[in-house]
Amino acid sequence: MLLNLSQVVAAQARLQPSKTGACDSRRAITFAQWDERASRLANALRNMGLAKGDRVALLAYNCLEWMELYVGLARAGFVAVPINFRLVAKEIEYIAIHCEARAFIVQNDLIDRVEPIRDSLGMVAGGFIQFGAQRAPAGWQSYESLLANASASAPDVAVAPTDTWALMYTSGTTGRPKGAIRNHAGSALISLVSALDMGLARDSTGLFVMPMCHANSLYFSFTFTYLGAQCVIDDRKSFDPEALLRTLSERHATFTSLVPTHYTMMLALSDAIKRKYDVGSVSKLMISSAPARRETKLAIMEHFRNSQLFELYGSTEAGWVTLLRPEEQFAKLGSVGREWTGSGPIKLLGADDREVADGEVGELYSCTPYAFDGYWKDPAKTAEAFRGAWCSVGDLARRDADGFYHLVDRKSNMIISGGENVYPSEVESMLAGHPAVQDVAVIGAPDAKWGETVHAVVVRRNGESATEGELLAWCRDRIAGFKRPRAVRFIEEAQMPRTATGKIQHRLLRARLFPDA
Repeated sequence: MLLNLSQVVAAQARLQPSKTGACDSRRAITFAQWDERASRLANALRNMGLAKGDRVALLAYNCLEWMELYVGLARAGFVAVPINFRLVAKEIEYIAIHCEARAFIVQNDLIDRVEPIRDSLGMVAGGFIQFGAQRAPAGWQSYESLLANASASAPDVAVAPTDTWALMYTSGTTGRPKGAIRNHAGSALISLVSALDMGLARDSTGLFVMPMCHANSLYFSFTFTYLGAQCVIDDRKSFDPEALLRTLSERHATFTSLVPTHYTMMLALSDAIKRKYDVGSVSKLMISSAPARRETKLAIMEHFRNSQLFELYGSTEAGWVTLLRPEEQFAKLGSVGREWTGSGPIKLLGADDREVADGEVGELYSCTPYAFDGYWKDPAKTAEAFRGAWCSVGDLARRDADGFYHLVDRKSNMIISGGENVYPSEVESMLAGHPAVQDVAVIGAPDAKWGETVHAVVVRRNGESATEGELLAWCRDRIAGFKRPRAVRFIEEAQMPRTATGKIQHRLLRARLFPDA
C-alpha cells in the first residue's frame, strides 16, 4: 500500500505521466512534472542542510505550489507546517517558533507578514524562500532557482508510514494554537475512506476552494491524487461566487467542498448570472464546518440537479468522523450523520467517563484509524484529548435511536464564522490587553450570511470611557481579520453571568443577548 504522498505521485507519474495532475488559473503540471519538481524541492532543502524530520513553515494563498510543497516535503521526510494566510505577523511568529521551523517558504504576496518577524526567527537556518515573483527580495531565496539547481532524482531517504507528515496548527481554548501531529499513513487512509464512501474515481475532477492550509481542502485534494484524478486549485485571494460557478463549468469539475456561507453567496446570485454557467458535470458536493439550513440544502439540490449532497463532521485531529449521506439529508436534517466506513466506533462519554444513553449529551470520542498522534510539545493537552484509542476535540453531541449524531456544542464555546473556527479565549486575551478593559467575554452572534460573527461583551474599568470604535481599532493589527469582533457591547460587571467559581458562562450570556438564536 502507498502510504506516502510522494510515493503516490511517483506511481501516477509512471502510470499516466502526461495527465494533468493539478492546476490553478496560472499553470498546470502533469504527474511527471509534479514528480520531478517534488524531487527537486526535496533535494534543494537537503542541500541547504535540512534533515529528515525538520519542520518547514509554509505561508501562501491558494495556489498550485501547495501541491508541490506537500509532496516535495514528504519525499525527503520533512514536516510540512501550513500556516493560515489570514493570521497576522505575531500569530505567524508564534507558530514558526513553536514548531522550530528550519525553513520558511512564503508566497511573494505575503512576504510583508514575515519581514517584521524575521529577526526573531533565528532557528530558520535553512533560509527564507519566496515564490511568485521573478526576482527574490533581499534576504530571500528564489523557489524556482532552488528547484532549477537541484537534482531531479529522488533522494535516498526512507520515510515510514508512521513518520510525521504535517503539523496542522489549530486554535485551542487556552488561546494558543496547538500543532496536531499528522502522519503519512493517516493521510493515505483518510483518502481511501473518502474515495470509498463518496464513490470518487479516476475520471473525477475536484475543485478546491477552501484554504489549502486547512484540513478540508488538504485531505480531499490528495484523495483525488491517490485516485490519479485531477485537482483544480481555486487561487483567488477571496471567495467570488460567480467565479466559482465559472470555474466549475469551464473545468468540468465533478466535486467541490464548501461551507454553508459559500453556498448561500452563490445561490444569492441572480438567476441570469447562474444560468450563464453549465454545472451539469458536478456529481458530488460536500457541505461542512457549520450547520446548514433546510432551505439552503433545497436550493443547492435545485441548482445542481445532477449532484449528490454530502455533509461531514470531522476535525484536524480526528479526520473525518461522521457523514450524512445524500439519501439522509432531509430525514435526518440537523444531524451530522453516522460514522464513515471504517471510522468508528464512536463513543459519547459523560462527566464520569462512562457512555451516555441515546438522547443524552456526552463528549464525542472517535476511534478513527487516521487520528492524529498528539499535540506538538504539549503532552498535557495530548493526554486530555485521548481516552485510550479514542480521541476528542471537546465537542458535545447526542445520538438518536437510529445511530445518527447531533452536535450540541461546538468545541465548548467555539464560534464558527464563514467556516472558520474562532475560539473566544484567544480574542478575549487580546482584548484584555487594552487598558480600558476590565473583563471581556466573546460570543457568537447569529448572522444570516456568515452563520455567526464575533461579538465582544466588555466591562470597562472604573473611570474609563473607551468606545466601540476604539476597541475595534485596537484589534486591527493584533489578530486575524476573521477573528476580530464585528461589534462590542458594554455591560456592568454585575451583568456578566458567572459560575460559582467565577467562570464566565458564555452560553448563558449568548442566550441572554440573542434569545431568538
